Amino acid sequence: MMSISLVSMEATNTVAPLHIPDGFVSTPVAVLGWVGMAAALAVAVRMTDRHLNEKTVPLMGVMAAFIFAAQMMNFPVAGGTSGHMLGGALAAILLGPWAAMIVMSAVVGLQATLFQDGGIAAMGLNILNMGMLTAFVGYSLYRSAAPLCRGNRTALLVVAFVAAWVSVEAAAVATSLQLGASGTSPLSVSLPAMAGVHALIGVGEGLITAAALGFIMTTRADLLPQGSAASCTSRG
Repeated sequence: MMSISLVSMEATNTVAPLHIPDGFVSTPVAVLGWVGMAAALAVAVRMTDRHLNEKTVPLMGVMAAFIFAAQMMNFPVAGGTSGHMLGGALAAILLGPWAAMIVMSAVVGLQATLFQDGGIAAMGLNILNMGMLTAFVGYSLYRSAAPLCRGNRTALLVVAFVAAWVSVEAAAVATSLQLGASGTSPLSVSLPAMAGVHALIGVGEGLITAAALGFIMTTRADLLPQGSAASCTSRG
């Protein structure tokens, strides 16, 4: 999935990044972000531990490395904005939501500490928005709609595209709500700006997610979760 790095919010050049920097959210909102992130991560670790197998840990490492590298590549979108891949939906489809949350938490956390991509105080919110929310939303949509595809590969890839697109929009909306709660920008300004630009970015995210999933279906179907709709493609 894609993340916008800078969105113009007002004529006064106020901007709102999806990677929230320090100072853009109030202390109470930032603290709530850390608390929510820690609670969600604790649940994710416990649930992942219950389902570990010989493929899970290596695949988590490969996904983390791939997403971390992919997020380093920014591209222009429009009006001086740029975007990059998020990867939450793809990770969740391949790993399941809980393992994907751990992977995305590590990626977003490393970006903040090593490259100052998002603030330290706001890291809890950034992990929740870009890592956990995207994984949960992307996985939920994909797993809900995939059985309707009856193993048809093309239909499954369309579902993956939509799931990835919606997950990007969910992260953008969540960021707007947090900025609004902090008094940084009125919701009437931040919500349409963030959702509008990320609607375009989500298209790229969906295409990358569908392309990556299609490649894996063709070349390494054994990496797909056993019993998942994606691992049972027989037509399309």
